Amino acid sequence: MNFYSSFSFSQKRIPMPNIPYLDVQNLTKTFGAQVLFNNISFSISEGQKVGLIARNGTGKSTLLSILMGMEGYDSGKIVYRNNLRISFLEQTPVFNPSDSVLDACFNHKGDEERVLKAKQILTQLKINDLTQEMGQLSGGQQKRVALANVLITEPDFLILDEPTNHLDIEMIEWLEGYLTRGNKTLLMVTHDRFFLDRICNIILELDDQALFTYRGNYSYFLEKRQARLDNKRAEIARANNLYRSELEWMRRMPQARGHKARYREEAFYDLERIAKQRMEERQMRLKSRNVYIGSKIFECQYVSKAFGDNVILDDFYYNFSRFEKMGIVGSNGTGKSTFIKLLLGIEPLDKGKFDIGETVRFGYFSQEGIQFRDDQKVIDIIKDIAEYIDIGGGKHVSASQFLQHFLFTQEQQNNYVYKLSGGEKRKLHLCSVLLRNPNFLVLDEPTNDLDIQTLQILEEYLQDFPGCVIVVSHDRYFMDKIVDHLLVFKGHGKIKDFPGNYTQYRTWNSLKTKEEQKTDKENIKKKHNIAPIPSSTSVTQPSKRKMTYKEKREYEQLENDINLLEEEQKQIEDLLCSGTLSVDELTTNSIRLPKLKEELDIKVMRWLELSEFNS
Repeated sequence: MNFYSSFSFSQKRIPMPNIPYLDVQNLTKTFGAQVLFNNISFSISEGQKVGLIARNGTGKSTLLSILMGMEGYDSGKIVYRNNLRISFLEQTPVFNPSDSVLDACFNHKGDEERVLKAKQILTQLKINDLTQEMGQLSGGQQKRVALANVLITEPDFLILDEPTNHLDIEMIEWLEGYLTRGNKTLLMVTHDRFFLDRICNIILELDDQALFTYRGNYSYFLEKRQARLDNKRAEIARANNLYRSELEWMRRMPQARGHKARYREEAFYDLERIAKQRMEERQMRLKSRNVYIGSKIFECQYVSKAFGDNVILDDFYYNFSRFEKMGIVGSNGTGKSTFIKLLLGIEPLDKGKFDIGETVRFGYFSQEGIQFRDDQKVIDIIKDIAEYIDIGGGKHVSASQFLQHFLFTQEQQNNYVYKLSGGEKRKLHLCSVLLRNPNFLVLDEPTNDLDIQTLQILEEYLQDFPGCVIVVSHDRYFMDKIVDHLLVFKGHGKIKDFPGNYTQYRTWNSLKTKEEQKTDKENIKKKHNIAPIPSSTSVTQPSKRKMTYKEKREYEQLENDINLLEEEQKQIEDLLCSGTLSVDELTTNSIRLPKLKEELDIKVMRWLELSEFNS
């Protein structure tokens, strides 16, 4: 059974109203002396879209694995509705390396409809060579194939662990649309706050071994979580005030006590438990003030770089300003990470040069991370870099305090590397970069695998950072918080220089796209010889109305179908002109071509008809 993709409790589906899809009661999980969660309970019903939030290393992925039967638990009860089909996206899926991409899309069994759906979803996720072996794909590409697997099966219930990792912004926005259409039910772990806000209607927060439920989106969660923390802080303060007087009573009273005194003594221990709780929250923003950078940063002097036919930069010029915070966005494979490696001298240029100022000290956080030895302690790794960091004004922060600010508890600081989760290792890499006190931070996908609380701390740090920053990221929320300028990599060496953040760019681009769509519509009419209706026609035009949900789905499907048919038409035309076909192949393709054109014309006409409601 391939748990990385999907499993089913039954092939037969029987509607069972008012029964939750998933009911979890009093679930407890420990690792040795460490308690991940204790007696947590929740349920998920049909149509609910649930986001699970927690700090790195506190059990998010473990909880999903337990729900899928891939890991055991100490106590509690997990009940699924009968006959429920579930698909699970693991954080790091595993495939047979010799399988082709299409073979890895399990259970298609030659079913043409499923194969077509697989091709459409894989194309959206920019996996185009379906014959390529899985072992030849990068980890990010394998994650996208696994995501396609989950979506192809059209399950009743989706469980997704970091679905936006390794997706570019265009893919994330497509996935948002896919998951919000219809009455899909899902539980997911993600750090992408835009994604959470737009998709989820319930947030579960795993905090301090307990689970808290917020019936709203991410914005609602932020508001209510703060209220919860304020109430807890007030409760602890009241308990501390009462604890002092009760402690005095406990010390005065003799050992032999009556019934009322024993009741008060038991209440004292409950009070003591509350009073000794600690709110592990930061009391201040950590600001690195002891950073100087000169007026000359770097000048990108007509640089060019290509890998064969893949052009990354083509005579590109840019003069980077002092204190600039730049974001780099674009589809996967357009050269974002390569640009950074060229700037840092990791990759050689084909032509041109980077003229870098003498005072510039780069701090580089790479996608690949760095390898720490498993037998090293977290605190020792940081102390090897610096015992203290100078934050200006004669103030210093110790290595331990710096780690604590980035949510490494004292216990975690004394852990060995092999005990850390993937997110904790990424966070340790980040701390090792920041502690070197660079004046120019270059961050390549810094948000991958970091929990939301760490992202908020990093955002504050970068907002206050008095040097320069370049960020490559698909996290739109993060980019809006940090950057004031964008380079948009469009592929084939084309780069758009945009003065603003990501949301401002999207607004500008959508207005531009609407104008382009009008032009495209006219071009399609010309291409397929569709004459416009004369303005003098006596036909009464229908009043404008919006598309129904069903028409919207049809419109989106038609766009995909037209693209695929046009691509097939071009391939057949090229084959017929190649002179390499056998007689049988020539006959087959000659018969297919006119049928294909007829099918294409029908779909284009329907697309144009529906597009009138969308204009």
